[in-house]
Formats: sequence, structure tokens, C-alpha cells
Amino acid sequence: MNKPILSTLVAAIALSATLASTATYADEGGMRHYAVTITNITRGQILAPAAVIAHNDNYKLFNLGGAASPELAMLAEEGSAAALVSMASSMPSVSRTSVGSGIIMPGASQTIEIEASGRFPEISVAAMLVSTNDGFMAVRGVIAPRRGEVIVGAEAYDAGSEANSESCAFIPGPPCGSHVHDSSPAEGYVHIHAGIHGIGGLTPAMHDWRGAVAQIEIKRIN
Repeated sequence: MNKPILSTLVAAIALSATLASTATYADEGGMRHYAVTITNITRGQILAPAAVIAHNDNYKLFNLGGAASPELAMLAEEGSAAALVSMASSMPSVSRTSVGSGIIMPGASQTIEIEASGRFPEISVAAMLVSTNDGFMAVRGVIAPRRGEVIVGAEAYDAGSEANSESCAFIPGPPCGSHVHDSSPAEGYVHIHAGIHGIGGLTPAMHDWRGAVAQIEIKRIN
């Protein structure tokens, strides 16, 4: 990987980690501990540090067909989970938040621990696909198991906040390295990502995907 690109992503990790704190609205009595393991199953897309959020049914990471929040757009365009986690932590529908310790390379896994409870039984996960304009992987509202584990596939979504130019002038991940926002008109709503088509600086054979882009395992550990 290009070292300047890695350095930029590491800086985003450090900022996100400072905000991966316990949210205010936790019911301490029924907390259960979980290990959330994220496996990158793409060929050539790196995943930025992931946001993991424990919440109840009133929290929505996003709605398909609806506009992405500015905080989700930042995650999808810049790879930083800091603003999304900070916003979520202030909401009464969220009990816990956590952020991954680093990027996840293709074929690699990372485990993030979080607590959930009977009042806040759902877990959502999101992370940028760094060699895209505003692509991200996510699972929303997965019920944390009372025992054992649950495994789900994470689809790739488009935040609809930046045009899919595939130009290295606007993409933070390899082979690019830019955090400049493209002000050209975008779709304006979250939708399933259409993939990489080779119209700019990206190579479909390396950066495109089919189907799910990550596997998410949520396992109770105590």
C-alpha cells in the first residue's frame, strides 16, 4: 500500500478510537459481552476502521432510499467513523459504540468487542470501502444472540453523497490517496452499490466485487 495513504487512514483510526466510548444511555443490569468479527471477503478493497453500534429499534443507521446523514457520508467518503460514533453515542436509542483498531485488508479479519442488552439488543456495523467515492459495507439491526453466534453477510452500499466518478482526485484508498470531496451532483440517497466500472483510476479486476463484501460474526463471549 502507498505509505501516505496508510498514514492518512491511520490518523483517521486514532481520531475514531478516541470517540469509541460508552454511550450515556446504558442499562447496566443486563449487559452481555460480544465479539464482532469482521472478515473482508473482497479481492482488492480495503475496509476502513469499522463502527459498531449497539442500540434498540429506534436507531437507524440509514434507510434505503433516504438521504445519508452527514456523519454516515463522512464514513463513506473519508473512511472516518469518528463523527458517526460521536452522534450515535449521544442518542437515547444507543447504549454502546466501538470502533475498530485499524483497517482490514482483503482476506483478513478483525474482532471488535461491544456490549448489548435486553433493552438494546441490536447491533449495526459500517465501514468504508476505501477504493470508492462513497461506498461502504454495513449490516443493520442484527439481533445479538443470547447464546452462541450469528453470522451475516454485509452488502456494499452507496451513500449517494458523492458522484461515482472513480477518479483518483476524490478517492482516499489505493491506488489513489485523495480526501477531496467531489462537488458534482450525486444520487442523494442510499442505495445498493453498483460496483466499479473502470471509468476512472480504478481497475475492476482488482477493485470490483460481487455479492457480499464482508462476513460479520456476532458471538456472545460472556
